[in-house]
Amino acid sequence: MVEPPPAPAKVYYDGCPGCAMDRKKETRKGVPYKELIFVGIISFASALPITSLFPFLYFMIRDLHVAQREEDIGFYAGFLGASYMVGRGLASVFWGIVADRIGRKPVMAFSVFSVIVFNTLFGLSVKYWMAIATRFLLGALNGFLAPVKAYSIEVCQPEQQALGISIVNTAWGMGVIIGPAIGGYLAQPVKQYPHLFHDNSVFGRFPYLLPCICISFFATLVFISCAWLPETLHKHKGLERAVEMVEGSTTQESTEPPKKSLLKNWPLMSAIITYSVFSLHDTAYVEIFSLWTVSSRKYGGLSFSSKDVGQVLTVAGVSLLVYQLLAYRQVNKILGPIHSTQVSSALSIPIIAAYPFMTHLSGIRLDMPLYIAAMLKSVFAPQEQRGAANGIATTTMSLAKAFAPAGAGIIFSWAQKRQHATFFPGDHMVFLVLNLTEVIGLVLTFKPFLAVPQQYK
Repeated sequence: MVEPPPAPAKVYYDGCPGCAMDRKKETRKGVPYKELIFVGIISFASALPITSLFPFLYFMIRDLHVAQREEDIGFYAGFLGASYMVGRGLASVFWGIVADRIGRKPVMAFSVFSVIVFNTLFGLSVKYWMAIATRFLLGALNGFLAPVKAYSIEVCQPEQQALGISIVNTAWGMGVIIGPAIGGYLAQPVKQYPHLFHDNSVFGRFPYLLPCICISFFATLVFISCAWLPETLHKHKGLERAVEMVEGSTTQESTEPPKKSLLKNWPLMSAIITYSVFSLHDTAYVEIFSLWTVSSRKYGGLSFSSKDVGQVLTVAGVSLLVYQLLAYRQVNKILGPIHSTQVSSALSIPIIAAYPFMTHLSGIRLDMPLYIAAMLKSVFAPQEQRGAANGIATTTMSLAKAFAPAGAGIIFSWAQKRQHATFFPGDHMVFLVLNLTEVIGLVLTFKPFLAVPQQYK
């Protein structure tokens, strides 16, 4: 019997941080807690600014005096909400290339530094153009997502890599949940906590600075901790691929048939299209829900404060986290990813349709159905729409998330000007458009629109 050829010896290069990490992984036993804790913290810090503005977005646009009428606030709020995702979508590929050239550590450190600078400047904005510019630059210069996922894989043994990615996603989700709480409870501190903050203080002049300062302070601590973060990129003075070629190359690679173009792979592309529609819907929902709850009752809103809407969004986010930890795997195991998405989407439609009727309620009669509806809507958001080709999926998702706030703001502003229309007056029209988007996503989960791979049948 012919014995298989011995595995090629691993080659390490002195002075290469990637080789140093590989050596460390060979001798280390157990999970790299230090590196993964940092991965979680940086993911959390980078996620906080994304949703922290939604509870006070309506009030900020009002105070910037860019909208001539109250009904126009939603129009300008939509573009401000979209500016971050536009910046991130335009620069995400660039930061991935940079991280592959100069290293993961400098890109992640620079991303955290950009949060410190531009999130603080956003809180200091006194003009609409300044708020737009700082949010755009915050998204464009915060290129941590691709490097931090690569880093979480490179510090782990193969059997631990799924844990590394899950820590990134969990920490990101926690940041998205806690962000609205920070924005809601700390915005307009002079109005919310007059016994602690005076009108003549810096927070009286800049009522939205406090939540931004708190996030920036946390990001500063994370930035300082980057000094102790080891690099993982291989740097071999022109031989960047040497280790990978020695470790993983085989003669079979040259004989593999050419792969079919991703754009011609309909099962993949149909999943990405469906994913993008749901991403558009979910992002537009958060923006519309925030604008609707804080807008005046005379325009079909609930006249909530920033603290009220931040609290609702936080409770909804926590309910989603609890559902994912305790129930999602069982539901997904019983129904499967496709059917669970279809059921969740179908159940979301009556919840969204019920929102505009809640304007006739008040007190506990409003709080109970609103919180229950928000929690259920958060839980029913489709959980299993991650595309196999991350590059295309991330790009289309970013475009959808960039378009959603602007489109939602325009529709919200238009709807508030038609409070006495016969056909779906006021905010009834806003939630109708949201439901139509949900219906489109639901339809796309059925044949022939969605080509289901054999393993999901």
